[in-house]
Amino acid sequence: MTHYSRLYAVVIDIPGDDHAKTVTFWEGALGQAIPRVEKYPEFHGAQLQGHDMLLLAQRLGDGQPRVHLDIHTDDLEAEVARLEALGATRLERAGTWQVMRDPSGQVFCVVPDQPGTLDDDNARRWD
Repeated sequence: MTHYSRLYAVVIDIPGDDHAKTVTFWEGALGQAIPRVEKYPEFHGAQLQGHDMLLLAQRLGDGQPRVHLDIHTDDLEAEVARLEALGATRLERAGTWQVMRDPSGQVFCVVPDQPGTLDDDNARRWD
């Protein structure tokens, strides 16, 4: 099935006790605010200046700090199936997005984008 996808976000996963100081660090490192995301209060995020990508800082309930990538798509099931055919595996469904693992064990997420957001100018078309 034809659909679009793109790498859209770099997500820093941070244990709860370190979240505030890590957000402050990245605001200083990037020279821009990374405000709390109202819809998802466990996230702070901002579009990177000069880029069409987001940096998100996600507060974890538990777990080790890490970085993961988010792929945005206009057809979640088609993109997940495409990535599975390449060797990825499904881990869990988290709200509207799918958490997956690449063949080397790295975690990443596939996130549905708003209809009409992705097109030939900003994403890869998969036929």
